[in-house]
Amino acid sequence: MRNIKVILEYDGSSYYGWQRQPRHPTVQELVENGLYRLFKDRIKVRAAGRTDAGVHAEGQVINFLTSSSIPAPAIRPALNSYLPADVKVKKAQEVRLNFHAQKSASSRLYRYIIYNHPFPSPFYRNFSWHVPFSLQVENMREGSRHLVGRHDFSSFLTQGSPVCSPVREIKKVVFFVKGRLIVIYVRADSFLYRMVRNIIGTLVQVGRGSLSPAEVKKILDARDRAAGGPTAPPQGLCLVRVRYPPCSLND
Repeated sequence: MRNIKVILEYDGSSYYGWQRQPRHPTVQELVENGLYRLFKDRIKVRAAGRTDAGVHAEGQVINFLTSSSIPAPAIRPALNSYLPADVKVKKAQEVRLNFHAQKSASSRLYRYIIYNHPFPSPFYRNFSWHVPFSLQVENMREGSRHLVGRHDFSSFLTQGSPVCSPVREIKKVVFFVKGRLIVIYVRADSFLYRMVRNIIGTLVQVGRGSLSPAEVKKILDARDRAAGGPTAPPQGLCLVRVRYPPCSLND
């Protein structure tokens, strides 16, 4: 038996997220159907993150077990031939049998893009949140500093989501301004359901002056989703990279 690690890139605009759902197209369904056509075997894949409907990925990591002898480098072009233009394999490699795309991960990096301009752009409509009012990025950056570290992020967890513990560690939040684009990177050990989008929605409230930077700390300490800001829309979010300890990949 072999364990294959695959890095995927996809435009999530046409899909109801990563995870299989009845009666709705998902990325997992496409990938598993492609693997069936390639290996002639029903293969269940495990993913590093269950991206929501409309969310994109540049570095989604999956793994699966197979007894096939197809060399790992040959899997990328072969599987890509069975996938649509908006879902593609970037890399495939053989890893240790105990590697798990989700459980072995040490951190995940997400990017959120805000298109900050009075008028929307047709070119960014599927890959950013159009915010028409002016945002004070320095205030957003100051507010985000309260989130760095290990905290209970219940105030940024969508209500009703099953979770063993709401405690996570945000390792960094970085802002870049590129013309009309505000690009925000958030890296953490792992994320709660819609945690990044809830954080972005709150920081936008800070940027427009509805909240002060200091109020982000109060929201965090409240441990109550009702205290936080709105949920940012999905299309601005992208899973950029998943990191693993080197020892989890190779013998």
